Amino acid sequence: MTTFSMGRRALIATTLAAMTFAAPALADGNKTLDSIHFLIPGGAGGGWDGTARGTGEALTKAGIVGSASYENMSGGGGGKAIGYLIENAASNHGTLMVNSTPIVIRSLTGVFPHNFRDLTLVAGTIGDYAAVVVGKDSPVNSMDDLLAAFDADPSSTAIGGGSVPGGMDHLVAAMVFEAAGKDALSVKYIPYDAGGKAMAALLSGEIAALSTGFSEAVDLAEAGEVKIIGVTSDNRVSAAPDAMTMKEQGIDTSFVNWRGFFAAPDLPSDQLTQYQKALSEMYATPEWEDVRARNGWVNIHNSGDDFKTFLEGQEQVIGDLMKKLGFL
Repeated sequence: MTTFSMGRRALIATTLAAMTFAAPALADGNKTLDSIHFLIPGGAGGGWDGTARGTGEALTKAGIVGSASYENMSGGGGGKAIGYLIENAASNHGTLMVNSTPIVIRSLTGVFPHNFRDLTLVAGTIGDYAAVVVGKDSPVNSMDDLLAAFDADPSSTAIGGGSVPGGMDHLVAAMVFEAAGKDALSVKYIPYDAGGKAMAALLSGEIAALSTGFSEAVDLAEAGEVKIIGVTSDNRVSAAPDAMTMKEQGIDTSFVNWRGFFAAPDLPSDQLTQYQKALSEMYATPEWEDVRARNGWVNIHNSGDDFKTFLEGQEQVIGDLMKKLGFL
């Protein structure tokens, strides 16, 4: 079995934190920060976009932050935004950049020269399962159907994703096919710069299926545009209770993609403390629980040194997995 998830300690701690979500929202007079600017390394409609905007929504509605603004900066598999934040650090102390597992994957593969150590680590905040989806009119209705199509004609059964070759969506697809007894390296993967573009390719028939974040899949499924044919959770998720897990379909693999926030290098310690305090307070609000439940996210919370320790562990686990699958 391939399992790729948050550490037990992080999940337990944040589950306990999440149990307090019914606490009252903070009054505006007690807000922790006047404003936050979110830098999003991909386009609209992707998982980073949804995480930043959902976090901003919860923080502002709860009165923890006065206002939130958002900037999408696609390019280089996320490297453009990272480079921008590093090169313009002094003028971006009011900015938080969202990122996730790809910041580890892409530095390992050399897609960009930076890694998480070049930034100020603020906190890990959520986990998002992965899903495989097909278009609403596709004859494919299950992973068995998709695997049968792949067996019949691998080159015509392209799998798309909102990340570069060897990136997270590709890695998830490879893990799933490997666990199903297929040659992971024979999977035809087509990359797109963001989740929204990948979804458009699916709906146009350019690809047979899409490897994507579960929350993105839920949005499209609720709009009646796709069918979710497999989820990488151990058990079904309440946000899409009819969506079968990979394990239910005989594919013994699970995966959860962490997402969190980074700031410019050399951020003053008092500002870092404020960011971490705001995110910590967010978990205790009903506004956050509304956002979390709507997206089917898992609550996680790794702050400061704990976040660094977790990322270093992920770097080792991901590196070993990518070597096994032939990506490194």
